[in-house]
Amino acid sequence: MATIKKKFIGDKQFGGFTPYGNLTTLRATLQTNAAGAVINSDSAAAIGIGDVVILEKLPQGFLLEDAQVIVSTGMTASSTGDLGFIYCDGVDDPAAPQDAAYFGAALNGAAAARLRTASAKAPVQLAKEAYLVWTHAGAANAKAARLDFIVHGERMGPR
Repeated sequence: MATIKKKFIGDKQFGGFTPYGNLTTLRATLQTNAAGAVINSDSAAAIGIGDVVILEKLPQGFLLEDAQVIVSTGMTASSTGDLGFIYCDGVDDPAAPQDAAYFGAALNGAAAARLRTASAKAPVQLAKEAYLVWTHAGAANAKAARLDFIVHGERMGPR
């Protein structure tokens, strides 16, 4: 029986300062007031259909692996959203195109639940800094709500 060793073992490690790897968890919270507007944002308007809510900044070189959405207090009935990323500079990258629905499309933001990544897309290493975004759909939000977003990935450093 042969022993086969993969090439480049350990080459993708970033930092090397810890023995347990480079896994990172980034968190963001989306809370709305009784009128449906995002608390601690630059807008007093309620979240409407098609609105993009920027939740968090994702670092360059971050390898996106998984996400969870925890809906503890749901939005207005029929509210849904896509969870993904767009580049901070707004310019796409051919090697890693931005995808506003990378983690899932039409996720139910109205019912209390814990939602996992709802796509089978391959892991993507971000070419540059990006925003984690929620693109709202279904129905405009008109009530107090709370959604927590947890993104898991590896800090691989710039390419």
